Amino acid sequence: MSQLPDASSRRDFVKKSTLAAASFFIVPRFVLGGKGYTAPSDQLVIAGIGAGGKGESDIAMFAKTGKARIAFLCDVDDRRAANSRKAFPQAKYYKDWRKMLEKERKHIDAVSVSTPDHNHAMPALAAMQLGKHVYVQKPLTHDIFEARTLTEAARKYPKVVTQMGNQGSSNDGVRQLMEWYDAGTIGDVHTVYCWTDRPVWPQGIAWPTTSAPVPAELDWDLWLGTAPKRDYVDKLVPFNWRGWWEYGTGALGDMGCHLMEAPFRVLDLEYANAVQASVGSVYVDEFKRGYFPDGCPPSSHVTLTFPKTAKTKQDITMHWMDGGIQPERPDELGANELFGDGGNGILFIGDKGKMMASTYAENPRLLPLSRNEEVKVPQTLARVPGQANGHYGQWVEACLAGAGKTKLSSPFALAGPLTEALLMANLAVRGYDLRKPKAAGQGFDYPGRGRKLLWDNSQMRITNLDEVNQFVKRDYRTGW
Repeated sequence: MSQLPDASSRRDFVKKSTLAAASFFIVPRFVLGGKGYTAPSDQLVIAGIGAGGKGESDIAMFAKTGKARIAFLCDVDDRRAANSRKAFPQAKYYKDWRKMLEKERKHIDAVSVSTPDHNHAMPALAAMQLGKHVYVQKPLTHDIFEARTLTEAARKYPKVVTQMGNQGSSNDGVRQLMEWYDAGTIGDVHTVYCWTDRPVWPQGIAWPTTSAPVPAELDWDLWLGTAPKRDYVDKLVPFNWRGWWEYGTGALGDMGCHLMEAPFRVLDLEYANAVQASVGSVYVDEFKRGYFPDGCPPSSHVTLTFPKTAKTKQDITMHWMDGGIQPERPDELGANELFGDGGNGILFIGDKGKMMASTYAENPRLLPLSRNEEVKVPQTLARVPGQANGHYGQWVEACLAGAGKTKLSSPFALAGPLTEALLMANLAVRGYDLRKPKAAGQGFDYPGRGRKLLWDNSQMRITNLDEVNQFVKRDYRTGW
């Protein structure tokens, strides 16, 4: 792979392009396309890295704004990319995002990244270094170090407009929760619960022992990307990779950004300072607990501690529960009233009351539910047109307007610390299963169990269990 151009090369290119453009007469858009026509100069030229699955719907939503042109598509799997290639036949197609950025960087305004988690950070950072706006699916990254790197990159490249793909952050619900809290409706919050019925893919199982032939349409080496070389196995692609640590981030990665985002915004949270976890067990024989270090456990309960903020009077305790585990129902909720949305939810506990919401902060409610008829709080926060669907248009508009001119729901300044929190929760989950052999024939010790892990944020490391720090920053495969 050739070296990506440095900042001085890009400045020279921009300067020459500007001088060249000055020599052309600009034709008014109404002459070119009539009423309602959007001139090419008013369109955001997007390259989609990951064109199938969530990438397919992301790309379609950008195009639906009428202010974006999907000019390039990139996917390692021709089967997954087929629908997007059919929908955007004019888009040039690549399999390797590195080659696409190298060859087409002069023709791209913005990049959308919707790949498996382990391949989020590298294309996003490369695009930012080229001065391209970036939209990255949740979770922002696979590792804490990557999340911190992208957060710092957003500061380093202030002209780059960033957005994470947690659409619920553009919903009215989170803004209603913020208005209730800021008005003192539930007093000072001290405890938050977030829970999900995920995973909805296999977890708590052994890595398959039998390899399988690689489908002809899939470039397996490119799919692996930053991850270690490994034989292809059935039923990993396109979805079940989520349950394996080398590629995914489990239920926390899938739903954490959707459920923990509201507490972050409502309470102005940033970085946690301590975490502890317990996980569900899988027994493979009588009194024999299975040990499957390659994959995430079937369920977990994680407790994060956040320092008090300007909006709280005390430290915040946040509970995360997955695998169908739920907190105790609040006394204020009737026996037959829905808790969250049934499978997922968010609960805020304050010293003067409680409030809850469903996935994506939808359907916010005060508890008891009768309070929703009694409490009237003025709207103080602007809403995003289209709510979750408008999340895409918000980013497109911000890119066209220029950095700093449009308020975004999930810029990396917010998305980075949020992602770090859920990945820190995963540190405790992974640390729970770390084991060391005792003396010969004496079994194993599990040093991560029964501990609260203490986090040094400036050094990005756990201070009282060094073994878990190997998961803060992984080693990339040669060439990545």
